[in-house]
Amino acid sequence: MAYIGNQYNHLEKDLYKAPSVFSSGSTSLDTANDKESVVSDCESGVSGPCFDQPSLCNNGLIQLCSGDKAHDLITRRFLSNLGSMAVHIKDLTIQKNCFAGVTWQARLQSFQIFIKAMEKKCGGGGDANVKYAWCAATRDEICKIVKHGFGHCGLPKNSGLYGHGIYLSPDDSPMESVKNAVADKNGVRYLMLCRVILGKAELVQPGSKQCHPSSDEFDSGVDDLSSPKKYVVWSTHLNTHILPEFIVSFRATSSLKGFLGMQDRRKMPTSPWISFPALISALSKYLPPTAINLISKYYKDHKDKKISRHELIQFVRQFAGDKLLIAVIKSSRTKQYRHE
Repeated sequence: MAYIGNQYNHLEKDLYKAPSVFSSGSTSLDTANDKESVVSDCESGVSGPCFDQPSLCNNGLIQLCSGDKAHDLITRRFLSNLGSMAVHIKDLTIQKNCFAGVTWQARLQSFQIFIKAMEKKCGGGGDANVKYAWCAATRDEICKIVKHGFGHCGLPKNSGLYGHGIYLSPDDSPMESVKNAVADKNGVRYLMLCRVILGKAELVQPGSKQCHPSSDEFDSGVDDLSSPKKYVVWSTHLNTHILPEFIVSFRATSSLKGFLGMQDRRKMPTSPWISFPALISALSKYLPPTAINLISKYYKDHKDKKISRHELIQFVRQFAGDKLLIAVIKSSRTKQYRHE
């Protein structure tokens, strides 16, 4: 079943109860029953400590502090969904997009219009399938997005494994985005918490070159229909279907940095007895030529220092799967032992 709109989104529901991220003087996405919770974007009765991090940018962002309902909710959800890794997060800071200026107000109204259009498309008063989702981006990328919106310049970089667009992870799977968060010169990593219009999602296979819905039936992409870890918003929908509402920044302890750097090497056994070219050659016996060509391309990108070893391993695992990789590596070891 391609439609994932029936998934329950706890963050979506709970943030409706918190002070609204939409200005009460402009278009609000809150339901009539939630009107009493709506406050101005730049007004919030916050209290408690705020961590002193270098200012991200002064273009419509305000920092939330402990005691603010949205701050506490996002913090609680973010850390609880990181599980045991949460203890390695420090100096967590949350900033809210005030949607300041005429351009952002227009984008805000446009987002609401597209929600209504999606509801009609999904059957009259249907579910537009609006979710909260995480997106990793660098400090510079976020500054450009906050200032200019999503564009070809300053888009968050991704692997391109699932086509051309922006990849986001569900609000209950922040680790998928944390793994891709790049530290700035001060050791701070950044995530955007966005509201996303997914509509009807279609399955996107690894290696896809897709840049728009495959037909009028679909609106977005996912890596798995039953339990997606990646939402794909196509490049044609960037400024209409994604609304960056919060910026979450944090520092990671050395333990977390080590975990993020080592987890793929631990999950996918590697061996000094098999090189990547030999691995690719062995995989060519089992995988289609299109997959082998993509793996070869990513290996070349790694040699050219365009992607990290961590990213290369992730790509190979996406295409081959751990079971096949383990079998190929074990086979290589066995063959070597026979020749010794």
